[in-house]
Amino acid sequence: MKIETRDAVRNDERFTVREDGGDRYIEGYFARFDDVYDMGWGVTESVDRHAFDGTLGDDVRVLINHDTTKVLGRTAAGTAALRVDDVGLWASAKINPDDTDAMNEVARMERGDVTGASFGFEIKDIERQYDQSKGTIHRILKDVRLFEVSVCTFPACRKTAVGVREEDRAAAAEENRAWQDAQRERLKKLKKEG
Repeated sequence: MKIETRDAVRNDERFTVREDGGDRYIEGYFARFDDVYDMGWGVTESVDRHAFDGTLGDDVRVLINHDTTKVLGRTAAGTAALRVDDVGLWASAKINPDDTDAMNEVARMERGDVTGASFGFEIKDIERQYDQSKGTIHRILKDVRLFEVSVCTFPACRKTAVGVREEDRAAAAEENRAWQDAQRERLKKLKKEG
């Protein structure tokens, strides 16, 4: 069995830390169906809308950076939940306030230091589409066995990938700064209301 990971992050939406009745949750999309992952060497990949259908009932962990010693939640324990919608694979983990790793990760997310996501899986079925004229391959993950989803420090991001033109890099940096400013304002508002 080969366990693979794919990173998922977008500049238009980040993970959230939500409070509900005193409990805190980390929530967000760990895979998106409309994203195309650049695997390098002329290979791209996307996730089929039904790729997770056979695995949602499995015992899946929510981790920090794919580290199995840093578990934020687990579906079998009722401390994590997964769902698939039109956007992708969404997960929520109830944060244990007695777990310093979890609380440190929440603090990093609230500051905007950690904003990415990834998922760890085994490929059960994959479709390959070849474009002879371009010399490229597009792979579609049709069916996977999901083991974990992770909040990540270094996810792949289309707008900050190696080889992006300088003007695109500057636009992405500006977009990221604007998002961080909005998150800080939202956090200030939540603290005032709380």
